Amino acid sequence: MGRLEDKYALITGGTSGIGFETAREFLAEGAAVAITGRSRERLEEAARRLGGRVLPVLSDAGDVPGQAALAARLRQEWPRLDVVMSNAADVTHLPIEQWTEEAFERLVATNLKGPFFLIKALLPLLSRQASVILVGSVSAFIGHENAAVYGAAKAGMLSLSRGLTYELKERGVRVNGLSPGPTLTDAFASLGPERQAAIYDELRRTVPLHRIGTATELAKAAVYLASDESAYTAGTILRVDGGIGELAY
Repeated sequence: MGRLEDKYALITGGTSGIGFETAREFLAEGAAVAITGRSRERLEEAARRLGGRVLPVLSDAGDVPGQAALAARLRQEWPRLDVVMSNAADVTHLPIEQWTEEAFERLVATNLKGPFFLIKALLPLLSRQASVILVGSVSAFIGHENAAVYGAAKAGMLSLSRGLTYELKERGVRVNGLSPGPTLTDAFASLGPERQAAIYDELRRTVPLHRIGTATELAKAAVYLASDESAYTAGTILRVDGGIGELAY
């Protein structure tokens, strides 16, 4: 029997990177998995690659009214929800001079506001022992180039793991943060191969373990937080960052 046998799990931003690999791991452990994304084509392709008990749902994590629609869709499909992994993110990095109010609000809506209202909308569906995993970032703990807004939003996300643990304690719902460090994904693909390679080389020198993490390593950590093995783990932040959040700066 898998570690997530007969559990129903939602992963936002599940078409690539950490979200996609976590969906793969959850399925392998016996869960039924819903994944979200903004592109119908990428959703369908991800569902095809994953196979198994996958429910693809078109949804924009930054669309606050859309979170209620997502919750309604899940209520139609499933009897309950045992795991929520809020993973979808806007990873925009800009120097302060280039930020506009519109870009700022869009990032905060995706990385903090939308996830909060998604959890609110999902409350009637959450099982008594449900696990909520809020994906943050090492940028919440350290300062680095062009990451002030992103890091602030992720710090707020991780703070929710404490506040919501208290607020939902009578429901038996566990809320924890998962904080990735530098991870091999397509997050920097838009910068082009040369710039992406330069960033990864710099990060390898900075991370105490001198390597970049993999999406699978983050997915394995998410399985622990989602499973009953972490039944006594609540309101904490699991850092999977190669030590960069504690030692590098």
